[in-house]
Amino acid sequence: MKTLILSTSDIEGGAARAAYRLHQGLLAVGEGSQMLVRAKYSSDRHVLAEKSVLTKLGPPASRWPLRRYPQREKTLFSAQWFPDAIAAQVARLNPDIVNLHWVCSGYVRIETLAKLQKPVVWTLQDMWAFTGGCHYSQNCDRYQQQCGSCPQLKSHKERDLSRKIWKRKQKAWKHVNLTVVTPSRWMAECVQASSLLGDRRIAVIPFCLSTQTYRPIDTNVARNLLGLPQDKHLVLFGAISATADPRKGFHLLIPALQKLSQWESQENVELVVFGASPPEKPLDVGFKVHYLGNFSDDLSLALVYSAADVMVVPSLQESFGQTASEALACGTPVVAFDTTGLRDIVDSQQNGYLAKPYETEDLARGIAWILQDRDRYQQLRTNAREKAERAFALEIQAKRYLSLFQELLEK
Repeated sequence: MKTLILSTSDIEGGAARAAYRLHQGLLAVGEGSQMLVRAKYSSDRHVLAEKSVLTKLGPPASRWPLRRYPQREKTLFSAQWFPDAIAAQVARLNPDIVNLHWVCSGYVRIETLAKLQKPVVWTLQDMWAFTGGCHYSQNCDRYQQQCGSCPQLKSHKERDLSRKIWKRKQKAWKHVNLTVVTPSRWMAECVQASSLLGDRRIAVIPFCLSTQTYRPIDTNVARNLLGLPQDKHLVLFGAISATADPRKGFHLLIPALQKLSQWESQENVELVVFGASPPEKPLDVGFKVHYLGNFSDDLSLALVYSAADVMVVPSLQESFGQTASEALACGTPVVAFDTTGLRDIVDSQQNGYLAKPYETEDLARGIAWILQDRDRYQQLRTNAREKAERAFALEIQAKRYLSLFQELLEK
């Protein structure tokens, strides 16, 4: 079987990593897999870069429709209107299955899906596939109707850009042989409730990772390599644009840590942040903070997770939450809010703690609960690693995809 994975990138960014890990998993179980990407960063010979002029012009052109909404929120919003050369490339490669992942930022035009002439399996990295352009709906449920009057565009018109994008999707995808894969039950529920994709077949398959790369590393060794203290409880927080992206919840972690500082000695606990640089003006979070900057390779991330006592993922919305699954694979318990995709990763009081959304005091309570009992903590670490091996290993998820692909081709 020949699978072609379409992704904006291969390893740059969390969505790209999820796609590339599936690609690795398919190869590991002996299946043919290629990736077609706009931006290639790996040396993998199975990854092909789409180099047409249209692909180069797509990203800047994709932002043009948004000029009509100067007051819009600075969240990601994709119109995907610019032409591309993808259909011709897919025809030349002639795969059995096309597996879409994150294909926005001007890479794949909405109307291109109908031209692929292959069964399409779309792995949803966020909510864009069934909205009028936003990637996370926040508190808006207009994707369950036809969008319009979009709060992220600050629009009060029914026939705004979000309605036009919704209608383009409805028209273009009406006859596409499309199956949806979501990484979490929450995402599946959102798809089922959506007006665009609610009638499609939906399969839930979590994102996978290499449990050989993401594994527990001796804590003392990890801290030495990263220049972190040996004698402190280290609370870890991190993501791409960790402190800048409001959806990642750093603004909720700060009051939680300030509350924690009232219960725990400030001499015993320190915060470690990756995916962000130190701010110009130091923040008062109640504890000393170590900013590690950005990491682009899996081994460095495994070191960071292994150095920490607890990982906190205070996101408002996550389709899955790969930092949480990566931390568990390294034997590090996770504290998160009991909401969205993170509920499928963290088993509260078994391998971490799920706090009431979005109560910062309960988030602090969860961190304290993880750190308080050393015997319980060791069991949490064991449970965390076991959950990752059982639920997120590359080969396990690759086989689930393979089974789905085979079933679709037989039909």
